[in-house]
Amino acid sequence: MRFIFGFLIAVFAGSMLSAKSAEDIRVVMTTELGEIELVFAADKAPATVANFMSYVDRGFYNGGVFHRAVTMDNQSHNQIKIEVIQGGINPARRAEDGPTIALERTRDTGLLHLDGTISMARLEPYTATSDFFICVNDQPELDFNGKRNPDGQGFAAFGQVIRGMEIVRAIQNSPIEKQAVTSPVKILSIERVDK
Repeated sequence: MRFIFGFLIAVFAGSMLSAKSAEDIRVVMTTELGEIELVFAADKAPATVANFMSYVDRGFYNGGVFHRAVTMDNQSHNQIKIEVIQGGINPARRAEDGPTIALERTRDTGLLHLDGTISMARLEPYTATSDFFICVNDQPELDFNGKRNPDGQGFAAFGQVIRGMEIVRAIQNSPIEKQAVTSPVKILSIERVDK
């Protein structure tokens, strides 16, 4: 009986630590159009969150930009359509971009590309560095086995917008030429906030 009780306490404590770490990292992204607040799932996508936060903590996103907006109308060359906005670090610091990171697949993390999910941009698997995107509406084709990329590996989702989706949608509705935001929307800062 003592063993079962001890086991249950260990399981409960483990689940509490998991729940706590899922809420541990919260940031406010201040753009020139307003604030976007996000929470990162550090327990489910630890390498991706650590990578992103390394750029945040060194101020690389201060002066960054949202430079790409993908809408249903500007991807005629793609059979599988998505809706996202893409941002990155301060262009003046691009030469300081860090090393590529491992791809934490949605198959393994359980984090899906839903409305407001933040995820890492990439070309090939294991090529993500600092560029990220935020989903507008649910985007299952960006998950593992999704058809947006021929490799089927999906993208590394790592968090969720909890406030400010109206700002995300405003960025997506900015003037666009092809998929480039003609006047990139500035990221003034990304800062950690207390819960």
